[in-house]
Amino acid sequence: MIAFLNEFNWSDLFKASMVLFAVVDIVGSIPIIIKIKEQTGHVDAARASLVSFGIMILFLLVGERILHLFGVGIEAFAVAGSFILFAMAFEMILGIKVFRGEVTGKTASVVPLAFPIIAGAGSMTSIVSLRAEYHEINIALAILINIIIVFIVLKLTKRIEQILGQGGIAILEKVFGIILLAIAVKLFSSNAKELFA
Repeated sequence: MIAFLNEFNWSDLFKASMVLFAVVDIVGSIPIIIKIKEQTGHVDAARASLVSFGIMILFLLVGERILHLFGVGIEAFAVAGSFILFAMAFEMILGIKVFRGEVTGKTASVVPLAFPIIAGAGSMTSIVSLRAEYHEINIALAILINIIIVFIVLKLTKRIEQILGQGGIAILEKVFGIILLAIAVKLFSSNAKELFA
């Protein structure tokens, strides 16, 4: 417990939280969430949040071990992850949408909402990549903070859409796309040096 407290750092927690917030992009996903609600009639905010939290924490704890099974180092995964973040950032900035199939049934809160929209390839890549820079306690708390934000957004989706409007949501998506692009550049440069050293 004392070791975890010694590893806790407010600055690292903030940075990790911002990375995950940009990657998860729950605000930018509001139009998708609204579409899911229209198709299924209901989205269980608590269930979607808990499943997403479980997936992210599991990947934080065992993701690196899975990589070692395949003989992949954390730096190599971080560099690969930076390319995914590049792609996600360009998607957000340029307004390119990845195809998502029709959603039906009560499982919509888990698939596709919890996975892969919230806890998708981008967030998993980011979690493992963040381990190259920050201690687990800071990343775990960053995941918790983001899941709380996800829960609040899921609960208030309709109201947020009314307040921001389509223009406001579009602007936020572009802003976080640029932030995510800068994060991808930093992630690549800091880990590529270690990888090719």
